[in-house]
Amino acid sequence: MRLIAAFFRLVRLPNLFFIALTQLLFQCCIYFPLYRDAVTQSGIIRFALLVMASLFIAAAGYIINDYFDINIDEVNKPQKMVVDKIIRRRWAIAWHFILSATGILLTAVAVPLREKWYLVLANTGCVALLWLYSTRFKKGLLVGNIVISILTAWTILIVFFSNVTIDNAFAPGSSSQPKFFRFAFLYAGFAFIISLIREAVKDMEDIKGDEKYGCRTMPVVWGINATKVYVAVWMIVLVVMLLIIQVYILQFQWWWPVAYTVLLIIIPLGLIFKKLYKASSSGDYHLLSNRIKLVMLTGILSMTFFYFYL
Repeated sequence: MRLIAAFFRLVRLPNLFFIALTQLLFQCCIYFPLYRDAVTQSGIIRFALLVMASLFIAAAGYIINDYFDINIDEVNKPQKMVVDKIIRRRWAIAWHFILSATGILLTAVAVPLREKWYLVLANTGCVALLWLYSTRFKKGLLVGNIVISILTAWTILIVFFSNVTIDNAFAPGSSSQPKFFRFAFLYAGFAFIISLIREAVKDMEDIKGDEKYGCRTMPVVWGINATKVYVAVWMIVLVVMLLIIQVYILQFQWWWPVAYTVLLIIIPLGLIFKKLYKASSSGDYHLLSNRIKLVMLTGILSMTFFYFYL
């Protein structure tokens, strides 16, 4: 039982649940209402396989990240370490390759290869990016944060591209197509920006270990104050973007989604913005990171409204 619990900690089980929930809500609350006639049993099975593929690839990414972060984690979070403490390094690397290969294989099974071979190639690229992130990009300035943010957005975009072909993904093939495109890139954009914010906050939290082992993250290179300004700018961009969207959807009299967004996304972001400049310790940044993650969750849960409005 101890090994099982350690394995679930290693693959970040709550984060995997978050990924599955995101893809499930996007498929059920946005795709299904827009394309009711296109929903089939085989399509549901293919979607389930695609979700499993995403989970396996993400789990493999978490494992390889911890595998290469042993020295840094001994400084930043020794009490949370699994690799080399409970699970041996050779087993960790073995599980990485098993889960990565299974994720790519499941992608190949989940999508029609003749039409959507590029999704298999894209998920293979995700595996490669997660490896490069853990070995190189994470220690560099900005690159690692951008890579993780792109992969976070891809969690939504892969569901979008699995339901449309690449030649008509951006063209209005029906009255539903433009709506599906807008929702996909709206939520992917939200995921990208808020992930950029959270990754920078996590960098501030982990500055001691990163600095000790030569990582060139924003707090190490630019300093804490400059990193806070960077985070603040992205938060302002996100809030402005959300406010513009609320003004747009008010014309449809969608009162509940607007109230939800203001109360559970925009106001919490404002409170995080306020606490950002008072934060000074690793514990402060850890608390901010968790609150940003909660806003990510409320943002994703907002998809449920569109099941009733579309």
